[in-house]
Amino acid sequence: MQIGDKLPDFNLLGADGNWYTQFSYSDKYALAIVFTCNSCNISKAYGQRLIDIFHEFEEDNLGILGINSNDATKSPEDSYDEMVKISSKLHLPELNFRYLHDPTQDVAKHFGAKVNPEVFLFNSKRELVYKGAIDDCWDNEAMVTQVWLEDAIDYALDGVEVDYPEIEAVGCPVVWK
Repeated sequence: MQIGDKLPDFNLLGADGNWYTQFSYSDKYALAIVFTCNSCNISKAYGQRLIDIFHEFEEDNLGILGINSNDATKSPEDSYDEMVKISSKLHLPELNFRYLHDPTQDVAKHFGAKVNPEVFLFNSKRELVYKGAIDDCWDNEAMVTQVWLEDAIDYALDGVEVDYPEIEAVGCPVVWK
């Protein structure tokens, strides 16, 4: 996907047992879709940070969806059952923070996701305004100096163009079939 592209169609099963589409969060002023997984240390390091970002912007009407597209036959830790366990452990259903399963990998391919975690942020018109990294230091939150995703969310919620619309995401490669 390129900056300015529209949010594509999807219909994915959430770890809460419900199905979600691109319209499930149509009332949100901005929507962050994060390709992530259970097996990658970098994704694990960002788990709580993403929840914190969700809390920070929830009142501003931000929606966040996590999507796991890893092939569970090659990476059993990324199976749907393991997603349900992680979702429950992190209390995601109570937070209205959805973790979705992409077993066909069609959604990841359409987005052009390459690594876990990788963010795609859409504005209120559901145009892609940012893609890439969450911040500049996955392994030590105290050393973060650039909060690219948070800055992009601020801009998207304010309806202005994002200063840095693309920052290369650092993560574990998506486990393809």
